[in-house]
Amino acid sequence: MNFADRSPRVPWLAARQVGVTLLVLATTALGSAAMVEILRVNGITLLQGIILGLFVITFGWITIAFWTAIIGFLLQLTRRDPLTLARLASQPGVREPGKHHTALVMPIYNEDPRRVVAGLESTCRSLLDQPQAKGFEVFVLSDTQDEAIARREETAIAGLQQRLAPRLVVHYRRREANHGRKAGNLADFCRRWGHRYHYLVVLDADSLMGGRTLVALVATMQANPAIGLIQTVPIPVRSASVFGRFIQFAAALHSPLLATGQCFWQGHGANFWGHNAILRTRAFMASCGLPELAGKPPLGGEILSHDFVEAALMRRAGWEVHLETRLGDSFEEVPSNILEFAKRDRRWIQGNLQHLRLLGAAGLPLMSRLHFLFGALAYLTSLLWGVMLLIGTLDAIGRAQGRHDFFSAGYQLSPDWPVNTPDLIMPLLFSTALVLMLPKVLGLLLALIQRPHDFGGRASLLASSLLEMAIAVLIAPVMMLLHSGFILGVLGGRRVSWDAQIREGRAVPWGKAFRHTWLTTLVGALWAGSTYLLAPLFFWWLAPVWLGLLMAAPLVRITSSLAHGRRLFRAGLLKAPAEVTPSRLLQQPATAAFSPAGAHLAPPPPESPGEMPLQSFSRWPPRAAVSPCEATPAGSTRQASHHVKAKSE
Repeated sequence: MNFADRSPRVPWLAARQVGVTLLVLATTALGSAAMVEILRVNGITLLQGIILGLFVITFGWITIAFWTAIIGFLLQLTRRDPLTLARLASQPGVREPGKHHTALVMPIYNEDPRRVVAGLESTCRSLLDQPQAKGFEVFVLSDTQDEAIARREETAIAGLQQRLAPRLVVHYRRREANHGRKAGNLADFCRRWGHRYHYLVVLDADSLMGGRTLVALVATMQANPAIGLIQTVPIPVRSASVFGRFIQFAAALHSPLLATGQCFWQGHGANFWGHNAILRTRAFMASCGLPELAGKPPLGGEILSHDFVEAALMRRAGWEVHLETRLGDSFEEVPSNILEFAKRDRRWIQGNLQHLRLLGAAGLPLMSRLHFLFGALAYLTSLLWGVMLLIGTLDAIGRAQGRHDFFSAGYQLSPDWPVNTPDLIMPLLFSTALVLMLPKVLGLLLALIQRPHDFGGRASLLASSLLEMAIAVLIAPVMMLLHSGFILGVLGGRRVSWDAQIREGRAVPWGKAFRHTWLTTLVGALWAGSTYLLAPLFFWWLAPVWLGLLMAAPLVRITSSLAHGRRLFRAGLLKAPAEVTPSRLLQQPATAAFSPAGAHLAPPPPESPGEMPLQSFSRWPPRAAVSPCEATPAGSTRQASHHVKAKSE
């Protein structure tokens, strides 16, 4: 986005979306046609028909990332803005935002107070380094239920208030009951203090954002009153384990590329990822009050992955939702081992499966419905891939053990010889590998051209990319099995707990690694053994899958190691830009010092309450106006006729 442009134009958006759709459909059709030709040579059985259907879905899914990466690569290589397509300056300028009142809100739940405060203080001090820091306040919104943690929270926040006063005001509010989890926490804040602030910057407990980025976000919101939400691209940082370094390197290399491609075809209908984003407060309050879904949990009740839904409701109300790909200094922390990472995915799986119930919600734009579908497919394709491999194994064993019927007709003079089709199979395998790996290759190529020094040099970057691909291949079958189990558990009615994440590095003991992966290892052993004995040729084709499953426990243990992570760093491997050229934001300690004695927690400010009406998924537009006129996206030429025209905030 060009910050000098008050109303960025998105030329040919409909043509872009149609073009990308046609590319995805055409590529999927070509791959599917090749699979049909392979299967029909000797006759398509029922099992092979199921394989074909699953292949179409999974191949179509990876094709979306394939074309998104190509588009992102071309835009970044030519330095074009993904929205306006205008040529970009080397460094985006940051405008003076003018008068505003913006809250940095950080919802927390049973987190380590010293780690939370350290990250928040880094963000605050980076903001205070900017000459445009006036107008910002900070709000820590605690849902902590553990009394011991809550007391440490109060002490830590009191110390932060004392250290930052009087230049930056920090407020603290704790709810006695965490109804609605994070979404309920934000809604409670809005209903009590929402009219006090023009904008909200939502931070997670592990978020870090630079002051320049925060000021630029506010300036952009001020310049374009039609925008309701701007999402940045948070990059993982501060993990020293092998797995954490793998995630950090992959995200730094590939996320900006994919985000640029997404921005190109999403236009003003981007998504919300729940943190490291800025919201227009009254727009959020007027359009994002979340009701409960009908039915019992896990697929009913409270909406868990609320961010996708809030973005969809904003779009329904006429607001623009942008994805900002150029701003740096937007970071987050991630779980440092496979088990904790999978535990987080288990929570997201339940929330994303709920979104399938909202595909038919009244009034939502098509792009929002696609976000719901894609969010669910991100995990469902693991189950589909696993089922496809299982059925493929059964079919391969059946063909290897069965006898070919050379004379299928009663009066047949010549036999039906079985037909081998390597001329079809090999091109399809090569094409599938290309579709899967090209996004990674393009990310590597772009970094080699534009910023090799950010990853420690070209040699280090190339070696790290090969290591990252190898780890990804080994981990993929393990995550496939874990995701499949989580999905079946949710569909079977098993509820998932949403506890605080463990982000600090710690090696997983061998005993715990085996305890959590013994079933995965057993599945891998049975799978490998049965194919080796009954379908030896298929055994070698399946090697990447059963090898990853057999190595599940060593993968969990070794990739959680901090010592091995430090060895990789010293060897120049898996270095991320945040480590090679760290900004001042990341040079602060990961945990805060103990608060000084005598620090007293200041009370929150006087309330400035406002309405946040619950929305309906079955009816749109609402029968009666429920939002203040200020919440209408003034100046938008794309408003529905039922919207009330009003002045900008």
